[in-house]
Amino acid sequence: QVQLVESGGGLVQAGGSLRLSCAASGRTASSYTMGWFRQAPGKEREFVAAINWSRIITYYADSVKGRFTISRGNTKNTVYLQMNSLKPEDTAVYYCASGPATTRYSKEYDYWGQGTQVTVSS
Repeated sequence: QVQLVESGGGLVQAGGSLRLSCAASGRTASSYTMGWFRQAPGKEREFVAAINWSRIITYYADSVKGRFTISRGNTKNTVYLQMNSLKPEDTAVYYCASGPATTRYSKEYDYWGQGTQVTVSS
């Protein structure tokens, strides 16, 4: 069992930056892929970024490539999402997820956090 707790969301103006954090606990947390997804009101949950356990593989949605950076802490139990040049369309609830495969498909992730709200004003 893996528990995930996100933090770092908030309100920011367009062009600004935020850094989200996700702390993972549990026996297999450090060996799993960690990913970020987001869901805007009235829309389906969508993939944002993922990083594998060794930090060698990172994977981004085209909509955030070049603006967002995913990373893992030294203990590999924490994952970060640095979000720069934020746009109003980035407004969503951001979820941390964990699973055995490095993929964009939400169904492949076994564990999910409770989500953190990110609001970007124009």
